[in-house]
Amino acid sequence: MPTPAARIEPNPHLYPLVDSHAHLDSDDYDADVEAIVARARQFGLKAIVTIGIEPADWPNTLSLAERYDDVYAALGIHPNSADQTNDDTLQQLAALCKAHYVVGLGETGLDYYREYVPHEQQKKSFRQHLALSRELNLPVIIHTRDADDDVLEILQKDGSGTRGVMHSFSGDTAGALKCIDMGYMISIAGPVTFRKATDKHALAREVPLDWLMVETDCPYLTPEPYRGRRNEPAYVAYTAKAIAELRGISLEEVAQATTRNAARLFGLHLEL
Repeated sequence: MPTPAARIEPNPHLYPLVDSHAHLDSDDYDADVEAIVARARQFGLKAIVTIGIEPADWPNTLSLAERYDDVYAALGIHPNSADQTNDDTLQQLAALCKAHYVVGLGETGLDYYREYVPHEQQKKSFRQHLALSRELNLPVIIHTRDADDDVLEILQKDGSGTRGVMHSFSGDTAGALKCIDMGYMISIAGPVTFRKATDKHALAREVPLDWLMVETDCPYLTPEPYRGRRNEPAYVAYTAKAIAELRGISLEEVAQATTRNAARLFGLHLEL
């Protein structure tokens, strides 16, 4: 398991990191988003992918990406908001992706934990995102909670010609390898730093490094030693550090690999 998390000193030159999944448009950052982005840079982040998860959020997500050179936008409709997926919103989504520098579609997928939207409606929205990804040649950011089997079935039946990432993946290694076989990266978030998260530890050890990314999902899923507080992109360094310890390799190696993977998937123009 990872060692107890000591605080990492900021070093903009040591860790070429990418937070591959953040929500900088969250109300949690209204007062200090400028400081949040600046602190991420001090921890060596080369890029932050910020996700707009429903139509009302898309303008703010795009505005953040336009304001900061190292912040990139992804847009989609979260499964918990899949009742907002219709012809009008899908046309709006496609138009925004064509008119702006958008690096991914999502997050989409299935969430059977919250039960906010009927399963069939979620599945339809997910399939529509997959179809749009083929049309626009954009990677898909997939959310799955208590729905791994159905997500895999839809990807197998309807995901041909797509690529993407399983965000904050919570399944087992066998499931991860099936996703990889279909062209989907595996992204690991802050819970891998938790002492009792042995399932996350196994995943961090066993997923091929060429298919691994790191994320915060901030303001959620805060890693140790900040667990219980608001998360932020800088803290992705703690996730990378835990993965490095679990694999018995250096933080620099994990940072280089996961950043390379994120740049390749999202088409980020980074100097590494």
